[in-house]
Amino acid sequence: MKTHDKSSLLIAGGHVIDPAGRIDAPMDVLLKDGRVVEVAPPRKIKGADRRLDARGLVVTPGFIDLHVHLREPGQQYKETIATGTAAAAAGGFTSVCTMPNTAPVVDSADWVSWLRQAERGAVVNVFPIAAATRGSKGAVLTDFGALQTAEAVAVTDDGKPILDDRVMREALILGGELNFPVVQHAEDTRMTEHCSMNAGARSFRLGLRGMTTAAEASIVERDVQLVTTIPNARLHVAHVSTGDALKAVRRGKRARSRITCEVTPHHFTLIDEDMREYDSNYKMNPPLRSAADREAILVALADGTVDAIATDHAPHAAHEKEMEFERAAFGIMGLETALGLAITRLHVGKRIPLARIVELFTAGPARCFDLRGRGTLGRGAVADVTIFDPKKKWTFEAAKSRSKSRNTPFDGWQLTGKVVATIVSGTVVYG
Repeated sequence: MKTHDKSSLLIAGGHVIDPAGRIDAPMDVLLKDGRVVEVAPPRKIKGADRRLDARGLVVTPGFIDLHVHLREPGQQYKETIATGTAAAAAGGFTSVCTMPNTAPVVDSADWVSWLRQAERGAVVNVFPIAAATRGSKGAVLTDFGALQTAEAVAVTDDGKPILDDRVMREALILGGELNFPVVQHAEDTRMTEHCSMNAGARSFRLGLRGMTTAAEASIVERDVQLVTTIPNARLHVAHVSTGDALKAVRRGKRARSRITCEVTPHHFTLIDEDMREYDSNYKMNPPLRSAADREAILVALADGTVDAIATDHAPHAAHEKEMEFERAAFGIMGLETALGLAITRLHVGKRIPLARIVELFTAGPARCFDLRGRGTLGRGAVADVTIFDPKKKWTFEAAKSRSKSRNTPFDGWQLTGKVVATIVSGTVVYG
């Protein structure tokens, strides 16, 4: 990451949406020394070194993605921190939280520190999520305290859920003591072995083994029950994809347990019936679900149950996708299409207010992992800002992505809502 820009920048003429600050109005924003100095009505702020014209645009706190795979260390042929964060900047994200399922697994303070070194070439903030168990093998907990000191923001064995009740209880107890979120990839892998898509009529027609919704919901229900009995425990449910899992999350929230969750753009956009025959660009985990599950996700996005939209950006090399569907790697890229899909499907399609969508990209994720000074344009906040045109129609072309990967079902899609500029610590890194 570059150091912050010490000169002052006035973002003038835009419509500011800052859910954390309860602002949804025409405002000018002044940034200086890497911080937000002032947000004021138009033409009230004088004397900035530089000016950015935001007329006709929406100005928000910098977007935060709680769930990305940047593939370093060890899998740089798929993605690097440099290429992944360049794609993040193009998608309006000023901060990304990286998953630890790399080679080797990020299960030590040394690897957490390594991810944050300037030599990695990140153009946006990188907040590592470390492994919850050694080697992500689900048996022995990592040193949560040391990981937290090294500035990991949470722990998870993403992709390898913690199935053992005792280990998950221990993780939540230790996380509660340290005020450290435990992130769960909710999938009972004992129920999904050799499965490659959602269980339903589509999987039956294609002759593919299907993952049941119970495989996800049962883990969420178990974790919610654990959290309600452990003081201060914090559970974050990654990429929720089923209505039944959302019911469990709602129950936990009603019981005032510290539970948060995220959903992905592909799960609120596509269903299993949309999948082209044996096209591995539609293969991800959790899989695309039924129309009923998607409807449950849309309701939960609108009513506040969901805390964040996260991409689960999962880049793969072409050879890992261009094979039989059952053998192809799970996952799709998602950083550059997230805003366009959210505005197109949620705002234009479902009339979810733009302010709610902004909250799901900013204040919501900042709360999930205690990213203080971010997710807001309050005075003194870090000068991370996203500027977008909510009405701009554009076509996503995977070949022009800043990511190393091209694995997406959204190649050639026309979307509404385009990032115009991304600012990190007062420095324009995209636009």
